[in-house]
Amino acid sequence: MLYFGGLFGVVTLCLVIFAVVDVITTDEGSVRNLPKMLWLLLVLLFPLVGSIAWLVAGRPVVGTGRARLGAYERDAAAFPEYNRPGRFAAGNPDDDEEFLRRCRERAEEQRRKGRENQ
Repeated sequence: MLYFGGLFGVVTLCLVIFAVVDVITTDEGSVRNLPKMLWLLLVLLFPLVGSIAWLVAGRPVVGTGRARLGAYERDAAAFPEYNRPGRFAAGNPDDDEEFLRRCRERAEEQRRKGRENQ
């Protein structure tokens, strides 16, 4: 019976170490359900339960790909602010005249402010 307890402890320790390293190395944008820091605290404060919860509910799903994006969402791993729900993203800027008009207006406004500051 002591062997089983020791084996369970070693397996738990390995699981906790794996979960902590996995939480730390996982990209902030791909963590599910909770912010990365809360997952880390959960794994450190409640080792067995936190590690299992991380593997089941927090770890990014690998291999299935991302779900289809909505009309106003982008998939840009380097800039997670672009993936914010509700953010307007033109599907094809050449086809979106309103988008191009706003870009031109913004550029003209920036040029005007730049000339005024000189």
